[in-house]
Amino acid sequence: MDIRKELAAILDELLSLGGRAAAFDDATPLLGALPELDSMAVVGVIGAIEERFGLVFDDDEIDGTSFASFGSLAKLIDAKLS
Repeated sequence: MDIRKELAAILDELLSLGGRAAAFDDATPLLGALPELDSMAVVGVIGAIEERFGLVFDDDEIDGTSFASFGSLAKLIDAKLS
């Protein structure tokens, strides 16, 4: 499973980005840079990630730094899957 491809699909779908997420790389800033990614959207993204990847995150596993960039979010998923 390509984590970054799946993550881009989740972000694109939930945030209605119209395909923009396909161009995201690890350095692409998320929280504070994407107006579509507000606090309610973060909750939805976490839920979608858990569902798509079969994961469960504890509250203390995710904070603002997790959503700082596309790469930081992908690394969080990768670490949880390992």
